[in-house]
Amino acid sequence: MIYLRRRLISWLIIAYIKKWRKLIFLFFGIGLLVFFISRWAVSELMTSIRISNVEIIGMVGSYSVDDLPNSILYKISKGLTAVQIDGTVKGDVASSWKIEDGGKKYTFYLKEDIYFTNGKNLTSEDVKYNFADVSVERPDKYSIVYLLKDSYSPFLITLSKPIFTKGLVGVSDHKVKDLKLNGDFVEHINLESKQGDIIIYQFYPTDSSLKMAYGLGEVTKIVDLSDVKFRDTSFNDFENSKIEKRVNYRRQVTLFYNTKDSTVSSKRLRDAFSYTIPDNFEEGERSFGPFPYFSFASQNIVEERRQDLVHAKELLDSAREEGEISENMSIEIKVLLKHKTVAEKIAEIWKGLGIEANIESVDNVPSNFQIFLGEFNLPQDVDQYVLWHSGQKTNITHYANLRVDKLLEDGRKEIDFEKRRQIYTDFQKFILSDPPASFLFFPYVYDVERK
Repeated sequence: MIYLRRRLISWLIIAYIKKWRKLIFLFFGIGLLVFFISRWAVSELMTSIRISNVEIIGMVGSYSVDDLPNSILYKISKGLTAVQIDGTVKGDVASSWKIEDGGKKYTFYLKEDIYFTNGKNLTSEDVKYNFADVSVERPDKYSIVYLLKDSYSPFLITLSKPIFTKGLVGVSDHKVKDLKLNGDFVEHINLESKQGDIIIYQFYPTDSSLKMAYGLGEVTKIVDLSDVKFRDTSFNDFENSKIEKRVNYRRQVTLFYNTKDSTVSSKRLRDAFSYTIPDNFEEGERSFGPFPYFSFASQNIVEERRQDLVHAKELLDSAREEGEISENMSIEIKVLLKHKTVAEKIAEIWKGLGIEANIESVDNVPSNFQIFLGEFNLPQDVDQYVLWHSGQKTNITHYANLRVDKLLEDGRKEIDFEKRRQIYTDFQKFILSDPPASFLFFPYVYDVERK
């Protein structure tokens, strides 16, 4: 009986297939096609739908819309030129340029495929730098000419400043999505990438308030901290935090000598002090000259400028014999509070050489001092005319060296790259042989972010 039922079922299935086989194969094929199309469509949809990443970066400082940090400005636009790490220049928005009339005429040719984030094609009419004593001509849509009254070789670096149209609209992968002011100062600025990722820069008045914001979860990352201390602990103890230690090569901690002071005017004394400086600092990367080691103008002067207390003592003894300094002299160091421990370390070395150093903390650059331990921001260009030329009010050491003055004057006018390199090589050599300052270190800075 069971055998007959099985035969009946088999017969019915075969009969059904014979009758409807065309429709069965048709719908099976349609089913396969729908399956593969659906699979492809879902894959494409998942690729196109991405979850935007949001990063909230905390920074210290009070900034108006016109003086936002370069790290933000260069996120949202580009300049005609771009500065390389060694100080050399390449084209950015500009594809090329030519320099004529002894460095008084600069003609730039723009790339024709550059667009603002609002879709507008960038032309010469959009390049609007406000320079004093510079005339501008726009011969056509994609070229611009600058006519200078005097040759000025750092001009190429000056043109690396980002280009914007109204509303901070730039040429970049990021655009300004939102900006909130608190009076005249920016409270936060939000950037959006072409991929939809969001970066929010939030500003805080002090390091301590920024650290607290991170501790409370208001920001996901904090940048450019001078240390990673937090209350009675350290961010190193935060299990879910990652710390990056960097060197800030744009800032240099320096021991400035007042060369007009009756004691510090002694070249032998200043030279002796330069040989007492430790070879290493916990606070930063040792700098032995006025430029970072990777600068095109930098010489390898590490070995000849290492600490040499024997030579320092010989120079001091010679200065005492010549009556330039007294036998048991004392000197005053004014120091920014954050660098006080560095001053104390140097003062201890000088004490061993018979020089008593009195340390006084200050909030900013003092108008009068014998020695000042502070810092300055290095310009992007190697030109340090405003720091060391005798005719500049910003020359806080009152340094006057005719040979150095001439090199600084020539360096900012020389257009030929190799000749300019040689000028600043000579400048470094002479300023170290007659030091108005001892260059200490480039400070470490820390970025802390959640993993």
